[in-house]
Amino acid sequence: MKASWGILLAAGMGLGVAFSALPATAQQAAAPAQQLKPVSPSAMQAARDLLAVKNVSQIYANAVASIIERVKAQLLSSNLNYQKDLNEIATVIAKQSAGKEKEIGEQMAKIYANDFNEQELKELTVFYKSPLGQKLLTTEPKSIQASMQYMNQWAQSFGDQVVAEFRTQMQKRGKPLS
Repeated sequence: MKASWGILLAAGMGLGVAFSALPATAQQAAAPAQQLKPVSPSAMQAARDLLAVKNVSQIYANAVASIIERVKAQLLSSNLNYQKDLNEIATVIAKQSAGKEKEIGEQMAKIYANDFNEQELKELTVFYKSPLGQKLLTTEPKSIQASMQYMNQWAQSFGDQVVAEFRTQMQKRGKPLS
């Protein structure tokens, strides 16, 4: 039973990661885009500065290459005889799309500039440049990973308790579960 809980948790997390990496058109169908108000150039710059200090571009740096590779693999799975052509086309598309991931950064900056005013963005940038902010940037990923591991262990343990309680209650009803 523990293995099945682990599989369910992994599948759920995998789906979350998969959906978060879908192209924009697929995500737009899933959820309406946030309506963003126009922002000043200085607010946009403050948002860009904040995102740069947080090194957010590392999150989406390989988005274009990953999507091209995923699409190529999908096409290749049903068109094995076109492997050479698909590889060549993938290279061409990658060259044509160089820098396209910057669209993600610009939209993120616009979102931040909508969610925070210019002064708040500047204050956040100052914070992230501070020793504590730098510590947060370097330590938080490890903290999140450890938290996720704990949540997975907790969910597995709690799931086992729930299964045991179902079995106990069903046994009391004279209907043992297999």
